[in-house]
Amino acid sequence: MTKNVHVNKWIDEMAAMTQPDKIVWIDGSEEQAEALRAEACSTGEMIKLNQEKLPNCYLHRTAVNDVARVEGRTFICTPTKEEAGNINNWMEPGECYAKLSKLYTGSMKGRTMYVIPYSMGIVGSDFAKYGIELTDSIYVVLNMLIMTRVGNNVLEALGDGADFIKGLHARADIDEENRYICHFPQDNTIWSINSGYGGNVLLGKKCFALRIASYLGRKEGWMAEHMLILGVQYPNGDIKYISAAFPSACGKTNLAMLIPPAIYQNLGYKVWCVGDDIAWLRVGKDGRLWAVNPENGFFGVAPGTNEKSNPNALHTTMRDTIFTNVVHDVDNNTVWWEGLDNNPPKNAIDWKGNKWDYTKYDKKDKSTCGAHPNSRFTAMATNCPCISSEFNNPTGVPISAIVFGGRRAKTAPLVYQSYNWQHGTFVGSIMASETTAAAAGAVGVVRRDPMAMRPFVGYNMGDYFAHWLDMGKKIPNAPKIFNVNWFRTDDEGNFIWPGFGDNMRVLLWILARCAGEVDAVETAIGYVPKAEDINIEGLNGITVDTIKELLTVDVASWKEDVANIREFYAQIGDHVPAELYEELDALAKRLG
Repeated sequence: MTKNVHVNKWIDEMAAMTQPDKIVWIDGSEEQAEALRAEACSTGEMIKLNQEKLPNCYLHRTAVNDVARVEGRTFICTPTKEEAGNINNWMEPGECYAKLSKLYTGSMKGRTMYVIPYSMGIVGSDFAKYGIELTDSIYVVLNMLIMTRVGNNVLEALGDGADFIKGLHARADIDEENRYICHFPQDNTIWSINSGYGGNVLLGKKCFALRIASYLGRKEGWMAEHMLILGVQYPNGDIKYISAAFPSACGKTNLAMLIPPAIYQNLGYKVWCVGDDIAWLRVGKDGRLWAVNPENGFFGVAPGTNEKSNPNALHTTMRDTIFTNVVHDVDNNTVWWEGLDNNPPKNAIDWKGNKWDYTKYDKKDKSTCGAHPNSRFTAMATNCPCISSEFNNPTGVPISAIVFGGRRAKTAPLVYQSYNWQHGTFVGSIMASETTAAAAGAVGVVRRDPMAMRPFVGYNMGDYFAHWLDMGKKIPNAPKIFNVNWFRTDDEGNFIWPGFGDNMRVLLWILARCAGEVDAVETAIGYVPKAEDINIEGLNGITVDTIKELLTVDVASWKEDVANIREFYAQIGDHVPAELYEELDALAKRLG
């Protein structure tokens, strides 16, 4: 399939270890993909859904013990623990290779090894990075065909070079006690075993596009970030681009596919999605920061996705989609999940493959759900109704603003702007969310998730902060950095801000600040809008006083936060840059 000696030698070594019955190269053709779908349906690995209602859509169920990313079984394998840092799980590379080699030996006997050459980013572009994933799972092949750019043109672009990410995945026994997702940044290698779930086995996604890419970005002078990219189109046709980082359960996908409120739609405003999850950012020739979405599809959470919360995501899933661990509506041969609508199917099979009785569903008890709470859809980005015309632009889009966000009941105001890039890096480094009733454990516990990258930095978090500071010195026309909080609550615990499409109102203030069109109020934490500069036209029950409340800086909460940040920095260790401690001390001083 290729004359590249580096590729062939590596595949020969992996095949000698895993011992597959045969090896099949994936060429990216529809004919081959269709044959693999048919094979997966014949073995029960996938179920072909109603082709009139859901053309080219399929259902898959993972093992019951294999339903999510496993942070506790995810390792960064560097020669020293210091290089991996305190936030990551670490294993010495030699030890890890030896341990996993035993698990891989003979793991593909009786199975087929599929060779998937894929590109993150447009093949041949300055942003593109190439990988080859070896897997014994047709499900992985079909997902990678959606999520990445797969085909022989990747091998042509690679030529006879050795610069590719080597990914090895084997289902083995789906044994959770021996499940490992291991990254070797210095070797451009990812090994995953004993899982069949997306985030652990689609090695182009978090494994390559964030953990390995963040390491490469630091080495090569660019950034790999857990960020959505969206474009706001003004009535005059101008489009401004924002990249934004949010921890999970903070509305990232909803923001990426935002539908403007009627008052803005009527004026001619539009929002375009470039990406919902990952951004690779480089300094352009014009001195601005340019971003691409290195992925080719969406791997979204199904529960809660509906016609009201995210119609664009829902419509994206209506063709060419693989659904994982959702409810099978047997009578219609379609799918359903909690939060889709109020019409659960009467004749249904749940995500475990058992008969499901919707009358026994209890919202408070996740075990009664028909769909797993982390059930997924893998859908093609080009099927999204609001996909940007720049999605396939190899040069990417210029970023005006970087937005950080979290879920805070009282501490963070609706929106504030950092003083400068260094302060903005500090704002990103202290990003946090409070646990909700929906999450396991106590309510209101603060979990720090710097830049929403806590599980995804492929090296020491302190060095990652230093890389952010260094990048600021390399971008002549840097984006401005902001923080938002859609989740501020009143004394009864109700959200004050309506959220969803109305978040557009805050985005327009952010972009107006970037253009120097509105003033702001300097506070202890950064620049806050003047209440009258947030447009509330058409918002029921929201007054200028409500906005003033949403924009207040709760000094007592922030003082508590300073102590919590110091603890977190201490946890990261002595690689935290001095500049960030200076920012923290300055914040404490301003708070009084």
